[in-house]
Amino acid sequence: MPIPTDTLFEALGGADGVRALVDRFYDLVESDPEAANLRRLHGPSLASAREKLTLYLTGWTGGPPVYVQRYGHPMLRARHLPFAIGVTERNEWLWCMERALQEHGLPDEIREFLLTKLRPLADHMRNRVEDTG
Repeated sequence: MPIPTDTLFEALGGADGVRALVDRFYDLVESDPEAANLRRLHGPSLASAREKLTLYLTGWTGGPPVYVQRYGHPMLRARHLPFAIGVTERNEWLWCMERALQEHGLPDEIREFLLTKLRPLADHMRNRVEDTG
């Protein structure tokens, strides 16, 4: 089934849809025990993180490049180096994003397409080597 819009940004509902997705994502980060380690990485307020992820996803999904206009190239890995991100934190991020996307009401094929792009992106943020022994 073809995507009925030109961009994922439009499929998400434009600027309001991206903001709603990010707000739900961070609501889960803030309140769900499944995201406790991820929540600890953030400061007392999630306002800045909400705003930056909204701006980033707006451009990343084909909307206006508002993150780049405000902050320059995302340099995602470099910007996340101050935070210890391992497998647990990556998995918690994906857990929250998967649920936020499920609740967003997207067709399955669009949701799955987004997740196939977000999973390697989330893995790329890992900067901590865990002891497996």
